[in-house]
Amino acid sequence: MIRFTLAKAADVPRLRALVESAYRGESAKRGWTHEADLLNDERTNDDELAETIADANARVLLAEIEGKLAGTVTIRNVGGGRAYLGMLCVDPELQAEGLGRALIADAEDMAVDAFGASIMEMTVIDARADLIAYYERRGYRRSGELRPFPYGDGNRFGMVVLERSLR
Repeated sequence: MIRFTLAKAADVPRLRALVESAYRGESAKRGWTHEADLLNDERTNDDELAETIADANARVLLAEIEGKLAGTVTIRNVGGGRAYLGMLCVDPELQAEGLGRALIADAEDMAVDAFGASIMEMTVIDARADLIAYYERRGYRRSGELRPFPYGDGNRFGMVVLERSLR
C-alpha cells in the first residue's frame, strides 16, 4: 500500500537521503534513473529542501510504502498556468514497479488543484535519452527549448524542456 503525504520540515533528513541515494553514488546505480555516471556532486542540500517545503508556491510529495520513504516529487507554481515537476525519484530498489508513474500522476493532479496549472513542464539532462523517452511515454513532449545546466559545468550538459497539457 502506497501512502502519499506532503513533506514537512522534519522530513528533510530522510528526504535528502532518498534523493542522494537515487541520483548519485553507487547506491543510485542499482536503479536506472540515476545521474551517477554523469555527476558526482551532491544533488541537493538540507537548506534547499527546507526552503522548498516552506515555499507556498511549491509542494513536495512523499510516497511511503510500509512506513519507509520510497519516492518523492516536487512541483512548483511558475505562473501563467504552468507548473514545474522536478526532483522525481524512487528508491533504486523499487524502480520499474510503477511508483514513478503514480508520483507523476499525483503531482499533475496536485498542480491543477493547488495552482490551477494547465501545463506541466520539466527539464531533463540532454545526455539521458532513456529518461527523456520515459517521460515521452507518459505524454510529455519536447518544447524545442534547451536550457543551460543549472549546476557546476554548464557547458557539459543542456536541459531539455518537456511539457504536457494537464487539461
